Amino acid sequence: MSVLIEVNQLTKSFGPFKAVDDITFKLNRGEVLGFLGPNGAGKTTTMRMITGFLPATSGSIKVCGNSVHKEPIAVKEKIGYVPEGAPLYGEMTVISFLKFISSIRKIKKEYIEKSINNAIDKLGLEKVLYQQIETLSKGYKRRVGLAQAILHDPDVLILDEPTDGLDPNQKHEVRKLITEMSKSKAIIISTHILEEVDAVCSRAMIIANGKLIVDKTPQALLDTGTNNETLDDVFRTLTIGKK
Repeated sequence: MSVLIEVNQLTKSFGPFKAVDDITFKLNRGEVLGFLGPNGAGKTTTMRMITGFLPATSGSIKVCGNSVHKEPIAVKEKIGYVPEGAPLYGEMTVISFLKFISSIRKIKKEYIEKSINNAIDKLGLEKVLYQQIETLSKGYKRRVGLAQAILHDPDVLILDEPTDGLDPNQKHEVRKLITEMSKSKAIIISTHILEEVDAVCSRAMIIANGKLIVDKTPQALLDTGTNNETLDDVFRTLTIGKK
């Protein structure tokens, strides 16, 4: 397996407050990392630093061998990112938005139609292509956000709450898509839905107060608990210190 993400002693401070405190890990092609933690733990801040949207205070990050600090454009070319809330251009139709993103991503003209059709098919957007994004349901907006992230077939996907707002059937389809894509990519998922970690992730990483406290497989994480404990029970024990 090739290493696609290397995070070394990553720290982010906002004044005296350390949002992320000395985090180190690597992620290989073929791995899906479930990024867990209570609200304010530093998950989103870490993901923003990996994607280059937020500068680190100290430490280093490499994506596909490129330094986020020194080679930000090369890094962004390798990443598909769905931020929290997936902000979109509400006045655009879905199809015009995907064409716009294709141009921003500099996808070659001969591949644009294929790339867009592939994203539309995978995310089930056929019925809403000519609707303005601001008129879509939360679930469809989320799917459009996911579609733009996979248009350029990136090696790395960073997904902040990818199934937020989706109904059970849509969640199942997105999880299935993540599993399919994981064979050739490295994927980080921030989620508060612990069943999602069990369903699609090969690793579970928990941070609390900006510090990395657990990096294990979901099964190994379960094994740290007592009999009949769920992932929710183990998570509460590790992050809060009580069941």
